[in-house]
Amino acid sequence: MTYVDPALWYEQLATFYGAASGLITDPAGRILMVKPNYRDGWSLPGGVLEHDERPEVGCAREVLEEVGLAVRPGRLLVLDWVPAGDGRPRPFASFLFDCGTVAAGTPIRLQIEELDEYRFVEPAEADGLFPAWATGRLAAALAARRDGGTVYLPMFRS
Repeated sequence: MTYVDPALWYEQLATFYGAASGLITDPAGRILMVKPNYRDGWSLPGGVLEHDERPEVGCAREVLEEVGLAVRPGRLLVLDWVPAGDGRPRPFASFLFDCGTVAAGTPIRLQIEELDEYRFVEPAEADGLFPAWATGRLAAALAARRDGGTVYLPMFRS
């Protein structure tokens, strides 16, 4: 058996980025969406995971930072694999958690350094607001929330 230095072995392994977001609705079933000021399209509250951060912890941290809501992420609804491309040198694994329903009139405190606005959007309108690389993520999350499952949503590009 040939000994391989663990540091060298780990250095050659494939790597990817991680992100986590939360599906948050109001009592009418509308989805909380945010408009980033650094790229096109809208998204669910969330963001990139910090080094060695568990996805559900990152989700709670990002939701608090972006919209001022203290949530306890529930079930994982979607794991979305977004391949490298469009300026990303590595793939993204995006974890989408069920973060529940907020009461009507719950104040939203927007993180103005990264976000221009927020709104609660009807599900039929919401999916069309996402950038192309996230198409289908919301529909999968709503189905998983309704059916009690988790969806693996790989995105393949030709």
